[in-house]
Amino acid sequence: MVILRHLLAGLAATGAVLASPLSHVARDADIATRFVSELTQNITAVHQEQQETQKRGLVCSQSSSLTVDLGYAKYQGQQNAATGVNVWKGVRFATAGRWQPPRLPPLNPNAPVIQATEQSVGCPGVYPSVGGLPPIPGDEDCLFLNVYAPAKAQNLPVLVWIHGGGYGLGNSIQDMTEIINANNKGFIVVSIQYRIGAFGFLSSQEVKNKGVVNAGLLDQAFALAWVKLFICKFGGNPLAVTISGESAGAGSVMYHNLAVNGALGPLLFDKSIANSPYLPVQYNYKDAYPTSRYYAFSQAAGCPSSGNVFACLQSKDSATLQQANADVTNQEPYGFWAFYPVTDHAYIMSLASQQLAAKQVNGQKLLVGFNANEGPLFVENNIDTEAQLVDWLKLEFPNLSAAQINSILAANPNSNPTDRTGVRFETNGLSGANAVNVSGSANGQQQRGYNIYAEAAFVCPAYWFASAFTGSKKAYTYQYSVPFAWHGTDIPGYFGPQTENQSNDFVLAFRRIWGNFITTGNPSITSLIANGQSTGNMSAHPVANWPVWNEASPRLVNLNETGGVQYEEPMQWGVGVTQSKGPGLKNAIAVVDAMAWEGGRGQRCAFYKQLAPSIPA
Repeated sequence: MVILRHLLAGLAATGAVLASPLSHVARDADIATRFVSELTQNITAVHQEQQETQKRGLVCSQSSSLTVDLGYAKYQGQQNAATGVNVWKGVRFATAGRWQPPRLPPLNPNAPVIQATEQSVGCPGVYPSVGGLPPIPGDEDCLFLNVYAPAKAQNLPVLVWIHGGGYGLGNSIQDMTEIINANNKGFIVVSIQYRIGAFGFLSSQEVKNKGVVNAGLLDQAFALAWVKLFICKFGGNPLAVTISGESAGAGSVMYHNLAVNGALGPLLFDKSIANSPYLPVQYNYKDAYPTSRYYAFSQAAGCPSSGNVFACLQSKDSATLQQANADVTNQEPYGFWAFYPVTDHAYIMSLASQQLAAKQVNGQKLLVGFNANEGPLFVENNIDTEAQLVDWLKLEFPNLSAAQINSILAANPNSNPTDRTGVRFETNGLSGANAVNVSGSANGQQQRGYNIYAEAAFVCPAYWFASAFTGSKKAYTYQYSVPFAWHGTDIPGYFGPQTENQSNDFVLAFRRIWGNFITTGNPSITSLIANGQSTGNMSAHPVANWPVWNEASPRLVNLNETGGVQYEEPMQWGVGVTQSKGPGLKNAIAVVDAMAWEGGRGQRCAFYKQLAPSIPA
């Protein structure tokens, strides 16, 4: 491609983000603003040329040797004859200085061929604050990705996977072979890594002046630009890209849809899949909270606790900073990390809740989901009375007034104390007890807390996200409900390996939902697959015509199973939950009223949207 060659030549000469000649941004603009402007201009040029080339018959295919020349490096993939999927692991997509924007490495036409067979090292991470855990070791030089492509792929749609982990942990290790093969090898998958924790989301005025805040989001954006530039060499269509993620990965998907006030359109992707989009807080980059975390991190690293500390932090060895990352996170309330995305006024311009309400989003179509029991992993298991619940709410939402805390209680009515030995069961969503009162993991005030957190941080952001895609765009929504559907348990369903409470019929349906959306933009599956392929039942099923999300009368698809053999599964928060395994598991997939779901969840989500500016979120 002519423009691609020009951009890479410009890179070699200038060392710019992709190429500097197209940039007209004032030199006194901050580093992130210049980065975003240059990236946008360059990718716009590439996108336009790709559209013209497509009209003439764009042909994207793999080399028979599986060797890919990226201009700065050469990688040879690994063929797997058993699966029919070729894999390139540990492909560098960028380099980056500490708290500086990512960029392509220098051109190297004489680069040796690297055998892309080993998973790259992960970025330095940290567990949430759950009891003083140590850092998760990693290497700051971690901007690598993996590519999974069917053998002889040509012009296939592309799925980009952004891992979750609270913006503080995670990597690209997830194998993507099963979802590709469950969908007749109909697309390519790219899984990326990005800087996390303090290395990816340290924020203050000084960081803004001398580096970039939201470095992790900019890494992701650059990885999407890399896909745009290079995926054709792997057999992927750069004009048919779906971005996806779970938890913080889904929150990241949301942020890329919000990027630059939604003005990027389809430049980096045209479709999105977000499951359990994590939206905890979103401060302005120089607000008191991120600034206090900046100085706490500095002090933990052996630098001053005020004033200009950036140079000192730059001078520290990585091990010191990795320990400081853990130390500061361990000061947070239970289940929190210390460093999150912020409004940076370069890539992220406003609060997510407000911009979603204005429907200022990139891309054209969205598939968004959440799990039935998102809360238990993040809420300490010690809430027995309403007084204890109020104490927890004050920690959870420190910016809210007493009146606002009381309004949360009123929106989630439940006067029952927690009964640790009492009955626990899964609700059916539409009648009887609802998720405010009971689940398979808790009852009373403990469950009240679980559901408040679940809806405020995951479920309601999914509702808001879907509503942003009404009008000229389209959104489809689901809930993963296979007991016990706690946070993250959906991932084996679509990627594998499946867990014993997920039947073959169910995972085939789930993977086809994703695959159909990736390849056609519509998640509808056949009635046979919805009913369960092994049953041979081809009677009409409503999910064969999946309803588009409608704000006035929203509908979602509930993904569940019935039957099977019950067993107790111990949870890491100290209780056992009832699950079911085969034989006898049957698909129980249904279209339901999203407003009435779980005792009027739609009204609660409208309520949390009103509170969101005060959280902030």
